Amino acid sequence: MNKIKVYIQEVVEELGSKVTWPTWSELQESAIVVMIATLIFAVIVFVMDFSFNKGMEKIYQIFT
Repeated sequence: MNKIKVYIQEVVEELGSKVTWPTWSELQESAIVVMIATLIFAVIVFVMDFSFNKGMEKIYQIFT
């Protein structure tokens, strides 16, 4: 039980004094970067899915 108490005390101390928290503007900039990257990734996946779907339709038309 003592180990758990020491662990929790160390975690609280580290989060309070050793961790550097981002400023509000840094947080906003990071969020924008993540949103843009997610949008780009989604567009890439959509194009790949659409292309694969159209390609498979063409292959199915050949064999039917």
